[in-house]
Amino acid sequence: MWLAIFAVVGLLGIISVIFLIRGFHRFHCLEQLAQKHRLLSWLAAMLPVALLMCTYFINVYSMFIVLIHLMVIWLICDITGIIIRKLRHKERTRNYTGGAALLLTAAVLCAGWYFAHHVYEKDYRLETEKSLGGEPLRIAMLADSHLGVTLSGQDFAAQLKRIEAAEPDALFICGDFVDDDSRKADMLTACEALGDLHLKYGVFYVYGNHDNGYYNRRDFSPDDLRNALTENHVQILEDEVMTFDDRFAVIGRKDFYADARLSADALAKLPDDSLYQIVLDHQPTDYDAEAAAGFDLVLCGHTHGGHLFPAGLIGLVISENDAVYGLERRGNTSFIVTSGISGWAIPFKTGATSEYCIIDVSPV
Repeated sequence: MWLAIFAVVGLLGIISVIFLIRGFHRFHCLEQLAQKHRLLSWLAAMLPVALLMCTYFINVYSMFIVLIHLMVIWLICDITGIIIRKLRHKERTRNYTGGAALLLTAAVLCAGWYFAHHVYEKDYRLETEKSLGGEPLRIAMLADSHLGVTLSGQDFAAQLKRIEAAEPDALFICGDFVDDDSRKADMLTACEALGDLHLKYGVFYVYGNHDNGYYNRRDFSPDDLRNALTENHVQILEDEVMTFDDRFAVIGRKDFYADARLSADALAKLPDDSLYQIVLDHQPTDYDAEAAAGFDLVLCGHTHGGHLFPAGLIGLVISENDAVYGLERRGNTSFIVTSGISGWAIPFKTGATSEYCIIDVSPV
């Protein structure tokens, strides 16, 4: 599937370059230049596209995002302009749609950059008929830090200070802590920051699909990551259950793509039914089975809340995920999908914001 996605993006990138060169060439000053120096006018039209392609130095994904966004918005503006001119019975005299497209794209991508790099707190309040030992439970959740994309190790540590200030009883990390291009220094700094947290029950972690890496571009191994987490008192759960104070159970699932993953039903049989059962599952792809198993709360990441519009909607249409973002109730089970505290590779979020979650669970 990823090869198909990369092929489509590559093709769209080529189309966008051609489209944008032609679009810039329609500006009045270049149309006038073309009457005297046709070749020079086309070279001039290529210059702004070449400047846009310099976003490659952020990363190659950013370059494609900028080019494709501008092409799509410009196309929409062109179609809108044609409709307006038809209604007003006028001919095109200036490339106003091109100017509008440039301004709109700049606004969209600047907002996308801001939402990717600024982390919000998302609060949820849940109720349960289980006793929780007679006291409410406050938990923090984050996912998809993908260290090095929008958060360095120090940036991640700063966000943990915000989370600690909310005084949660525990922190749950739902996968993709690191990315394929994460650096060891950032990973170690982030792990040390996790070790410095003072929480009643500690920090719990499940692996995501990126945590073990795909392309061997990192300067640390999966074992280095595991060791750094465990040395900083992070509980790694792989189809495992931990119970606390006869109040709640934490069930950490292996990633959806992992080998020999236990079923939701098999995991549900491990803890006492009277405990409030919290499942950490990186990918929101098993809602029906998890609801049927009777879990109380399932926490997921992976989708980045859609990341780039309309990617989240496409994921739902093709049934890639059961949900993209937010709270959903199925039977007696509450599901929460976070948009992630960062995101994979692309330093823009046009379909979501970056966040961590504070979840208050109270006995009825």
